[in-house]
Amino acid sequence: MIAVIATVAGNPASAADDQPLAFNAKSVGGRNSGATMELWRPADAGPVPAVLVLHGCDGVSSHQRSWAARLVGWGYAAAIIDSFRPRGVNQTCMGGGQPVPQLRAQDAFNAASYLRTLPDILPDRIGVIGFSHGGSTTMFTTLASEVPANRGGRPFAAAVAYYPTCRTELQGGALATDALILAARDDDWTPSAPCVKLVATRAGQPHAPTIKVYPVVHGFDLPFSPRLYAGHTLGSNPEAAADSFVMTEAFLAARLKAK
Repeated sequence: MIAVIATVAGNPASAADDQPLAFNAKSVGGRNSGATMELWRPADAGPVPAVLVLHGCDGVSSHQRSWAARLVGWGYAAAIIDSFRPRGVNQTCMGGGQPVPQLRAQDAFNAASYLRTLPDILPDRIGVIGFSHGGSTTMFTTLASEVPANRGGRPFAAAVAYYPTCRTELQGGALATDALILAARDDDWTPSAPCVKLVATRAGQPHAPTIKVYPVVHGFDLPFSPRLYAGHTLGSNPEAAADSFVMTEAFLAARLKAK
């Protein structure tokens, strides 16, 4: 989904919002806390791998929390990152502006750096999964040029992007992370064709991404039947969703759990 400078009570986002979010114990809460980072932990005392969860253009919702619960069930700590509310943004579904995926990618790297300070997280086994605008963000985290070496950043160990926008900026440059793209053939919001092209042009390169395109519309893992939203069709396809869950679980396990 596309970004816009949103407003709260008529006040635009400030210049300070061009900086990535910082994370510390004060900005992190537990399940359903509404904190900038909601950290969901599995019953296993750990240390365990972790996966960041990046929301779409409508911000954090039950969709990301259902994914966090799913990831916990698979044995990961799940960290939902809210890139909007700390910047005074409600949603970014109606146009273009901040925070763009490149900036949100830096939020993700900072969040991962914080997770590495926690004793119950395996520091070299942190992945990221994102949806729509968050999926586009996820794709930017795979670029070696985006890894913030000046802030001690490291590449993610795995990346899963649901129905992202595969922008032209992603077509060149070295990759640092394996990515799985799960796209929708009939997507009228983030068309799959640029992602198919990206995968084709990256074939044979280190960390070449893989893709599966389902004959469905945008948001096929959402918990409601297809409908119009912001001028686009999106909604669930149970068969595609179930298959994508299987693919995602296997992809993450191979990179975050394999010895």
